[in-house]
Amino acid sequence: MIYTVTFNPALDYIVKVDNLTLGMVNRTAQEDIYYGGKGINVSIVLNNLGIKSTALGFIAGFTGREISDGVAAMGVESDFITLREGISRINVKIKSQEESEINGQGPMIHDDELEMLYKKLDEIQDGDILVLAGSIPNTLPEDIYEKIMARLQEKDIKIAVDATKDLLLNVLKYHPFMIKPNNHELGEMFGVVLKTNDEIIKYAKELQKRGARNVLISMAGDGAILVDENGETFISAPPKGTVKNSVGAGDSMVAGFIAGYLKSGKYEDALKMGLATGSASAFSEGLATEEAVYELLKTL
Repeated sequence: MIYTVTFNPALDYIVKVDNLTLGMVNRTAQEDIYYGGKGINVSIVLNNLGIKSTALGFIAGFTGREISDGVAAMGVESDFITLREGISRINVKIKSQEESEINGQGPMIHDDELEMLYKKLDEIQDGDILVLAGSIPNTLPEDIYEKIMARLQEKDIKIAVDATKDLLLNVLKYHPFMIKPNNHELGEMFGVVLKTNDEIIKYAKELQKRGARNVLISMAGDGAILVDENGETFISAPPKGTVKNSVGAGDSMVAGFIAGYLKSGKYEDALKMGLATGSASAFSEGLATEEAVYELLKTL
């Protein structure tokens, strides 16, 4: 079984305004609501690819119920913990001459509620996959990723981590199965600006030396690089298409990588599946569909 964790899920309310004018009443030209959160995105895309997972995390209030109901309606299994205070956040994304975002803060998570999550994670079995993705709300310990991985260290679980900077660097000692920084995030970890593939590969291998098994580097329009645990390096250019939406593309790449690995057991195939899936989301208004992914996969 695959499990994903989203600590701070959200309703993403995306509006298009033809000509946003501050200080005035503006009318929307288009409105959409998505069930947001990096782990939830991974679960949705896995489901689109025909792979079942269980989405874990915290929800609260009427927005939390909508997230739970909406995810279920999409065919994704969940086992969310309902918090006793607050509401799950609403993130407002305004698309006009420029794109603007207003992200909600999220509800308070109490120690006993966090303990409930730990107990659910304790039930994960050898051979399962766990995806830890996204930022940590300020109501949780900053080292929550480390605490989870230390707790599960004695089990044979493949843990994928999609996080940034110190959050990612601090878990390398627990040997995550896969990490997915982008090229800019990779440079930030080491205080450098990476300009060439050779430089990216050099620092990806440094993350391996610190404990990561497989390092997947996303490079937006330049494709992706994978340095795998067998000492192989794979570089793939992206499929061609018009970018319509960057939200969820990285999460989709994680889902695609997992799907590709489960299908063939080959890391090169996992890279291509990840790239095709991430691109399928970027080239559409929503998240990747199976049909779109396999059409793009033919071109890689």
